[in-house]
Amino acid sequence: MIDQKFSLDDDQIVFREVVRKFAEEKIAPYAAAADHNSTYSWESFKALQQMELTALSYPVEYGGSGASLVTQAMVAEELARVCASTSLMFLISKLGMLPVINFGSEELKAKYLPRICTGESQASYGLSEADAGSDVASMTTRAVQDGDNWIINGSKCWITNAGISDLYTIFTRTSDDRHHGITVFLVEADWGVHIDKLEHKLGIRSSPTGVIRFDNMRVPDANRIGEVGQGFAIGMHTLNRSRPTIGAQAVGIAQGAIDFAVNYMKDRKTFGKPLAERQGLQWMVAEAQMQVEVARTMVYRACAAADANDQHGDLSTLGAMAKWFASDIAMKVTTDCVQLLGGYGFTTEFPVERMMRDAKITQIYEGTNQIQRMVISKNIFS
Repeated sequence: MIDQKFSLDDDQIVFREVVRKFAEEKIAPYAAAADHNSTYSWESFKALQQMELTALSYPVEYGGSGASLVTQAMVAEELARVCASTSLMFLISKLGMLPVINFGSEELKAKYLPRICTGESQASYGLSEADAGSDVASMTTRAVQDGDNWIINGSKCWITNAGISDLYTIFTRTSDDRHHGITVFLVEADWGVHIDKLEHKLGIRSSPTGVIRFDNMRVPDANRIGEVGQGFAIGMHTLNRSRPTIGAQAVGIAQGAIDFAVNYMKDRKTFGKPLAERQGLQWMVAEAQMQVEVARTMVYRACAAADANDQHGDLSTLGAMAKWFASDIAMKVTTDCVQLLGGYGFTTEFPVERMMRDAKITQIYEGTNQIQRMVISKNIFS
């Protein structure tokens, strides 16, 4: 097991305050309208570019900042505290490019990572299909080799940033072997990525989610990521390193709801006293903050394991635990914060109802919390 003693260093604490101020000033003003209109907030994305947060998560040699996963999680948390959709903007390209970073050729890295760092390009992750979501090994999208190219046919669903991204990491079947017959490619949108549908969603409404399709899309073998048949292992390796940041997003959503509720309770009076002086309500907030702090610690611990290159082999378990616990806490805490605002919490005049809606997806994507239970159980009994 990794050292369980963990805390942010002085530089990270200072950086957190910088990012929090940035998020409150440059991201929060667009959150409500983007959610209401279900529109991608280019203003928020441009703010991420100007703050150079689009480069934060990538190696220095390709134009990135080389930040640790702990620091990345901290940024995801602070963005989600004011706007979960913008937090997802920050996270999704990293998810799409993790296979390239860890398994791609030097040519792929040199060609595409600098574009991601500047914000010129964005990337999406194409793993799930209509009948192959939790059971990704059942995918049917197929790639057939044709000389120095591959011809890809099929479709992918639940694609975050569909229609916005110009790069897509696509998992395909290249043989009938269930787990060793999957291969990954990085494709450019204009090679033949068709947007079949954009979903109408409960939450993260300003981040588009869609179905993409490929009809005889030709992809050069140079854009293959890793070896032929290595795709399933690449997919699981990637999710182990991205799940903790979904936990961070959940923590940020919950913290944002608590912070808003506390300020509201200080101003709102009933029977001549502020709600903040009602002990029963104080205890609700105290319990919520305690649960969020536990979730935050679990997230940072999992991220620290990833930063240590999973030297003890427990990242899969720690990441699943962090994602499961943090997302369940986010759902509970945001629901309680709506309750703390009473009838006002049920209206769109205040952000806690949006935070409650946004929290729900963290229990579902990058592996449902039921799948996390399976991952943890398998690791325990293996």
